Amino acid sequence: MKERQILHIVGGSSRCRAEQSHLVYELGHHCETYSDAHEFLERPPEEGVILARDDPDRGGAAGILSALAGNGVWFPVIATAPEPRPGNVVNAVKAGALDYLSLPLRPTRLAQALQRISEDLDVYTQARRRMVEARSRIASLSPREREVLDWLAEGCSNKAIASKLNISPRTVENHRANLMSKLRAEHPAQAVRLQLEAHLEDSVRETMG
Repeated sequence: MKERQILHIVGGSSRCRAEQSHLVYELGHHCETYSDAHEFLERPPEEGVILARDDPDRGGAAGILSALAGNGVWFPVIATAPEPRPGNVVNAVKAGALDYLSLPLRPTRLAQALQRISEDLDVYTQARRRMVEARSRIASLSPREREVLDWLAEGCSNKAIASKLNISPRTVENHRANLMSKLRAEHPAQAVRLQLEAHLEDSVRETMG
């Protein structure tokens, strides 16, 4: 017997949300609808999967994901749009969407997406939380500190980094010490791990419904 899930439809016209709700109920799941992310976050539910309308004029799926992260909400998100454009799909997936479906939704495609998410939910939630935290820390670095971190991730020594950036090894040491402090990393391996976690979205499959 398939697991009954709770889907939260966020964004889009009331008619479009009603059509999606009808399909969700036909598949045997429960559904709630919200006009936008603000309404959803007024009283965030405790569980579920979000179907987020990717409307670039209103911030798109990336904006919804950002709002969720800012409020500590880690629900898996599926982006939706009538005519998905490759660039929009890539942007949504990079922001953390687990899938991207065309509207109107196709029952089989939605069922497949929900099944995959159900199997990987715990892994996704933990990875998403780590990614957002890592991005927040890395955002505090200066452009030069980011460059030093990038070269550290390539396995370069202070001397090699100095040569590549045309600065002194001493300056590299200073930047390295500063970035380690900002990232709250005790050793270079931790700093590199944070950089990798900040780009976890690159491993998400870029799929289109």
